[in-house]
Amino acid sequence: MKILVLDGNENQAVACVRSLAQAGHEVFVGANSSWSKAAWSRYCKGSCVYPAPQDNAEAFVQRLAEEVRAMQISLVLPMTERTTLPLSANREKIFAAGGQMVLPPHDTVLRAFDKGETTRLAQSLGIAVPQTFLISDQAQAKAVAAKLSFPVVLKPRSSEEVTSAGKVIATGRPRYAGTVEEFFKAYDEIHRRCSAVLVQEFIAGAGAGYFALMRDGQLRAEFAHQRIRDVYPTGSGSAVRASALPDPALREAALAILQRLKWHGVAMVEFRIRPNGQAVFLEVNGRFWNSLPLAVYAGADFPKFLAEMLEFGDVKSATAYRAAVRCRWLLGDFRHVMEVWKGAPAGFPGNFPGRWEALKNFTIPVPGTLHDNFTWHDPLPEIGDWLDFALRKFPSFLKKRAKANPELHVEKRYSHS
Repeated sequence: MKILVLDGNENQAVACVRSLAQAGHEVFVGANSSWSKAAWSRYCKGSCVYPAPQDNAEAFVQRLAEEVRAMQISLVLPMTERTTLPLSANREKIFAAGGQMVLPPHDTVLRAFDKGETTRLAQSLGIAVPQTFLISDQAQAKAVAAKLSFPVVLKPRSSEEVTSAGKVIATGRPRYAGTVEEFFKAYDEIHRRCSAVLVQEFIAGAGAGYFALMRDGQLRAEFAHQRIRDVYPTGSGSAVRASALPDPALREAALAILQRLKWHGVAMVEFRIRPNGQAVFLEVNGRFWNSLPLAVYAGADFPKFLAEMLEFGDVKSATAYRAAVRCRWLLGDFRHVMEVWKGAPAGFPGNFPGRWEALKNFTIPVPGTLHDNFTWHDPLPEIGDWLDFALRKFPSFLKKRAKANPELHVEKRYSHS
């Protein structure tokens, strides 16, 4: 098959290109930039550039449909929510151009990406969830504040949102609060970048995930790993991790959610494990995940399995994967050190790593560790990863920060009395 992998500057895109090409497919890469690290892979057959969905989702979908038709693409694989959401909503345009996607119906996609919806679903299934409130205005914020037991975490309802103007916007990272004053400050900041804010009790413990490929709600392949270091010490995608067998209780809870959704395609179900061992549900990510390279290295070759499911109607080659395979995102691990040296964010109540310990862990190599983007026979994606960060992501971050800081000083704040 001819396969188009989107979001070429994501780690999961690199893993998909390598996996699918080695499985015998012709793999092309799309990105909203003139070059991407996945397109620099020796396994990439060609590339295309599309408009950024965050600028114009309609133009993005239209360009993708044109590229699918011109390149005679059989399968389109979005890697992020910012590309998945507009393509899912307008999938008939991709179908009309001759392409396919492996996704459930669009209303199921929206439900899975909505943290409030999936929290309610998990609770209805008897799965432990944090105490949760959904607020969309100041009146609700004031009412909820009177009920809270601190500390709490505030997060956007969805990681990406499609605006009325047709743009796909990233809603940003969570904030933490240990007092009423910190709660209102965090709410005001997050509410500027999303339509609704989820407020949840803070769950102390370690993050854990269950990864699966589902066919109409039935399991076809699975994977789990142990997180060693996250990019953000407060909780995020992992920078270093090792493959592991799924915890039975966590597996049961995750599958109950995916089966009730009748999920079709790949997904990650995320939990936080309390010190007493209880798994508490956090969210569903209905797409490929950033740490996908580890799963492929270990033998849980999700891109290959997904392509088989489309081409043959079901997975043909799924086998048991290997445990104790260790993998590292080098740039992500570097960013972990930078985050540790910045110090814990305001209001964060959990344990935070020490600076010198983080630096030691980064600089002392562990024999046998594989890398998300670097292999000796395909080294360019690793170079592209660092260049993308240095030339695009970091300057963009500095620009946004410089633009936001004056507003934080002059904007009239809401009264919380």
